[in-house]
Amino acid sequence: MEEDLASNIKSQIKRNRQNEKRRVKNRNYRGAARTAITAAREAFAKNEPDTKESVLKAISTLDRAAQKGVIHPNNASRRKGRLMKRLAAFIAAPPVVEEAAPKKKKTAKK
Repeated sequence: MEEDLASNIKSQIKRNRQNEKRRVKNRNYRGAARTAITAAREAFAKNEPDTKESVLKAISTLDRAAQKGVIHPNNASRRKGRLMKRLAAFIAAPPVVEEAAPKKKKTAKK
């Protein structure tokens, strides 16, 4: 709250206090959305059975952040679309985990 020291105007001091409160609150919503998206991406990568639930949770947190005005609604929609597109592909053809085949040693030619 260093802004309070720089301001001499009463209304600006109050505005700075309000902005700080909003910044902290917005940070929680934005952070929760980021965490949920990361969890959903990790679920895709690890081929977990509860991938759909993690994607739905991420969509819910994105909607909440957009509703609160923390992120732009189009931003939330774009991220949700990407997750849903990936989920549809994941459900249609789940990635097959391939085992590493032993490599043949090359013999040196003389």
